[in-house]
Amino acid sequence: MSRFGRSSYAPGMSSGRVSRAPAFVVVGFFAAAVVLVIVGAQRPLERPPDVHIGRAGTAAEPRDVTVIMRDYRFDPTPVVLVPGETVRFTILNGGLVEHDLVIGDETVQRAWSRADAAATPPNPLATAPPASVPPGTGGLRVLLDSGQQAVVTYEVPRGKQLALLCHIPGHIEKGMVGAVELRAADGGRSSPLEPTHGPTPRR
Repeated sequence: MSRFGRSSYAPGMSSGRVSRAPAFVVVGFFAAAVVLVIVGAQRPLERPPDVHIGRAGTAAEPRDVTVIMRDYRFDPTPVVLVPGETVRFTILNGGLVEHDLVIGDETVQRAWSRADAAATPPNPLATAPPASVPPGTGGLRVLLDSGQQAVVTYEVPRGKQLALLCHIPGHIEKGMVGAVELRAADGGRSSPLEPTHGPTPRR
């Protein structure tokens, strides 16, 4: 009993100095986050690694390709593909927000641009239907929440120029524009055109 009355001690309470461990944990977390942001901002300036394709993928033996979606870019870019081959994409969302990966020609990009815009709720409390495009549109679209991963098989079309974009509203404007480079399996370009990259106008 203290001179002021009942003791304030309760089971589980320490009578010693209050621990500052949580404060150090928070400070350490933010320091690590700042480092990751700086590293992430510098990485697009680095030259992408050389890609050697000794054998084009087939339906029986797809070629493995990994793409990481970040805030707001694709890694790697360009994505190197061989027209006519079959690839097995491993796609990861390493960002903090939802992203989608859309690979296809201009028709495919316009279709998903309209679909994602139409599926965006007018306000945070509204629920919008899932984005969808007409059957036969073609291309590849993968939508992932933060931290999710998907493995999908994709047959690369022949005779088309392909783009790599994220059509979540506002993401193209923030720079989430990749590139697709088409080449032959021996390392030579399959097309004299430059890799397609950049947003397509919305209608």
